[in-house]
Amino acid sequence: MGMIEVLLFGCFLTCVSADGVADVVLSCSLVEEGVGLGGMGGGAPFTRTPATLALRDVAVASDESLETLTPFVPPSNPDPDLLIFEAKVSSPAIPNADVLLHADCNEREVMCEISSYSPRGSQESSDPAYFMVSLSVEGVEFSTVLILQTVTVEKDQSTLVQNKLGLPLSQSGTLPTEVIFLVFSHIKSVSAPLRGDVLVNCGFKQLETPLSQEVGIEWRLQHRGKGRKVFEMKTWLDEAQGNTVVHEERKGSSMDAAQVVADGNVSLSLNNLKVMDEGTYICTVSLGPFHAQQVIQLHIIQPPHVSLSEEKLVLKSAQTLSCHCNKYYPLDAQMEWLYLSPSDTEPKLFPNQGSLSSHRQHGDGTFSLSSYLTVPPTVSPGTKITCRVSHIALDTPFSVSVLVESPVTDSYWWVLGFLIITVLFFYQVMR
Repeated sequence: MGMIEVLLFGCFLTCVSADGVADVVLSCSLVEEGVGLGGMGGGAPFTRTPATLALRDVAVASDESLETLTPFVPPSNPDPDLLIFEAKVSSPAIPNADVLLHADCNEREVMCEISSYSPRGSQESSDPAYFMVSLSVEGVEFSTVLILQTVTVEKDQSTLVQNKLGLPLSQSGTLPTEVIFLVFSHIKSVSAPLRGDVLVNCGFKQLETPLSQEVGIEWRLQHRGKGRKVFEMKTWLDEAQGNTVVHEERKGSSMDAAQVVADGNVSLSLNNLKVMDEGTYICTVSLGPFHAQQVIQLHIIQPPHVSLSEEKLVLKSAQTLSCHCNKYYPLDAQMEWLYLSPSDTEPKLFPNQGSLSSHRQHGDGTFSLSSYLTVPPTVSPGTKITCRVSHIALDTPFSVSVLVESPVTDSYWWVLGFLIITVLFFYQVMR
């Protein structure tokens, strides 16, 4: 690979080599459990120590610019107090890792947390050591969890040992590791309509030499302090075995075992969505002694049906106009009354916005709300009165309107009645 460049404190990009890969350096935190739950011995639940994560060989686009890059130079005097994790990520590759490039320059915060990890059945001081890295980017649909395994360092008298972790460092003062397993999602949250369908995205990758041929996937839903299992699958990546065990806890949930084996795609399909399906979905993938998770938010939305109580409005006296906002979800909806007189070009808000009913909840979990406006008889004919509803399920506010018509005078009715009687009289005479 060619010369490696990076801006360590600032933008996160290194140079692109001839192979179309780059190095990314991230500012992270090493997270450790503290003493007690925020009180025992005055300790905090967690402690955070500044750390650096250098991701090597991240695939990038061929048109990536190198003009603003500066060289990354490892510490000239390696410091055993520094925490610098170095990980090669070309295989398995991190999907969509290119969003990490220039993230800081684009004013998008990269969230990076590192913690010690113990595979099931391993001893606490086992060799190699393992770490879990959680990565996400603010405002971008990118989230991944990496399992890192330390790489053997040949020790001699000059080998430095990292003071906090007690692990041997490379000659440049970094802790060499490799990514052996990762679980990722292309979405952090997804919205879907009531009674519709949705695909909740999740996937995994592992080393070319499999950690295990058996893979277990579990999907759980957490909502308002309650949790339940939605779907569980156990299958084998060796297609020759062809044995898959499925537990469908939520009717209408499914996964494609063929995609699990071929692509590591463990996305969950949910059909005929209900309000009770909303919440936090936890995708857990297990490979042998290793497991990692992704968390995805599912929001159920249903746009309201909006109607007015009157199709036309004739004002002889003050009249109450009702606007009904029916069968919507979630709860928050805003209702406004506006008027547009014949002499105006833009509608205006009524000074008095009337009154609102209490929210009504239906059996399917949706809500209804009504607004009542008393329209004074001083409103001039030709004025358009509008009820405007805003809701998260609507791309733009939805409006329904009624036109104020001129009242029919008593003299008009008298003349009309006289004409009808006259016509009927002559009709009888002519017969």
